[in-house]
Amino acid sequence: MFALRDARPLALLILLNALPLQAAPETYIADPAHSSVQFRIKHFFSKVTGCFQKFESTITVDREAPEKNEVTASIDVASVDTNQQKRDNHLRSPDFFDAVKFPKMTFVSKSWKALGNDTFEVVGDLALHGVTKSVTLQVQNTGFGPGMQGSQISGWEVRGTLKRSDFGITTGAPAVGDDVEIEIDVEAKKS
Repeated sequence: MFALRDARPLALLILLNALPLQAAPETYIADPAHSSVQFRIKHFFSKVTGCFQKFESTITVDREAPEKNEVTASIDVASVDTNQQKRDNHLRSPDFFDAVKFPKMTFVSKSWKALGNDTFEVVGDLALHGVTKSVTLQVQNTGFGPGMQGSQISGWEVRGTLKRSDFGITTGAPAVGDDVEIEIDVEAKKS
């Protein structure tokens, strides 16, 4: 007959197996080949669209506690592209982005609030043109799963509107609108 001298190790093992496992935070890096940073701004009576060609972003995800999620992003403002070289050069000038003096635009999240259906309100600090302001973005997670060659990926859609005047960029007003619509689509690889 089997006899236990001390049942404590067995009881501890049973207790540990019964506890829910805490998922570790996961880190994802934006894949520039499958991501985009776009903007839209009013010019007189229509809207002009553009994008930034060079950017980086890291997303730390806690699937069990999404309020702990974090995102950081950096955009090379000289990579602005509106499909018009003359306009792009003007946007890089001191009249707008002043890309030589302020080469990067950065975003660091401060809070994530779950709104349901994998949608979040993300508040963070946006640094642009020498000014840092708190902005609110709508973020949707579009999925997690296997990508090419077995890599794990996640998808994200980011939408928001900011006022360029909040960052000291006022050239061209009122012909050039103040509201800038942001659309960011990210496919990120797990690191």
